[in-house]
Amino acid sequence: MSTIIPLLALGVIVTVLVAAIRSMRRPKPRRPPYELIDASPEEMERRAMDLRDRLSRDPFGQARATALWRKLASGGEGEGLIVEFHRDFCGHGLVRRSDRVVLCDVFDGGGQTGEPIAAWNDETDFVAFFAGQSDFSCSGWDAREPVFHTTDPWYRNNQRITGAAIDAWLAKGRF
Repeated sequence: MSTIIPLLALGVIVTVLVAAIRSMRRPKPRRPPYELIDASPEEMERRAMDLRDRLSRDPFGQARATALWRKLASGGEGEGLIVEFHRDFCGHGLVRRSDRVVLCDVFDGGGQTGEPIAAWNDETDFVAFFAGQSDFSCSGWDAREPVFHTTDPWYRNNQRITGAAIDAWLAKGRF
């Protein structure tokens, strides 16, 4: 009996040491190739342009736009594709209203929405519009797309609708 307590203490010590060594050996998170703090306005603009130039210009296509409309149309009032769910500004969302689907800004985890930016009452118009959109046009950078275009650097590409966001939302079973 006198050897059990020291053995238990030794086991605890070994467990703590193993956990400490493992935590020190974890790979460091990937960091961007530039400083994260105190970037000049010129550097911030360069970064924005770099991100803009990496956006896909491939159209979403008719099949994706049709699937998006049909899932939105089958949802309940206030449900839909919301790019992010967190406090404050959550980006753009496509939200089902009683008689239409609206594109709007979303706030506070989907609990609040701004005024509609655009709205669609039927599948034909919605599919025609979204089939031709791309990550680039939805980002706000494309001046040829007035529905999404903005000159506000904070608002550009800030939690906007993307092909990946659409695909991830469509892959989810229910809302």
